[in-house]
Amino acid sequence: MTQSGTGGSSASIDGETDGAAEPRRSVARVVVSRTLLVAGVIFVLMQPVPYGWWHDNPPVVSSAPWPDAASEQIARTSCYSCHSNQTEWPVYSYVAPMSWLVRYDVEGGRDKFNFSDWDPDDADDAIEMIDEGEMPLDRYVMIHRDARLTESERDTLIAALETMSVDGGDDDGGGEED
Repeated sequence: MTQSGTGGSSASIDGETDGAAEPRRSVARVVVSRTLLVAGVIFVLMQPVPYGWWHDNPPVVSSAPWPDAASEQIARTSCYSCHSNQTEWPVYSYVAPMSWLVRYDVEGGRDKFNFSDWDPDDADDAIEMIDEGEMPLDRYVMIHRDARLTESERDTLIAALETMSVDGGDDDGGGEED
């Protein structure tokens, strides 16, 4: 009597026996489950960190004097979340670590340029940032796709800001009357 070459164990597709493949799957499961457990614990431990919890919208001090409704709407869609005191705080802005990033961006945006505390001296810097494609931020546009500026919207917004700036708009220059 001769035994067959299978030796009582079944072979897998790649030639390994099920007995050898099973320990690898077990190790992989353990690694994945431990990694997820550690990530979950870290996530939970981040939540009590107080930075990013408060979401205040200070009162509007001086509204930007928009020359037309179209340019104002473009700015409200693409800029106001970080550059005004009229921020709409999305659900993810309450969960760390996204709350930290959102808070950081809003504080920095309001400090550099704030449509709710209008200063025409700041318009030139905003024009430059928009013209160079640095605003709105890529990480903001990834989540808020409607905030991405088309070339036409960029031109409209820049023209409005030029009108609203100290150097732009109506400059009568003290000319003489006839």
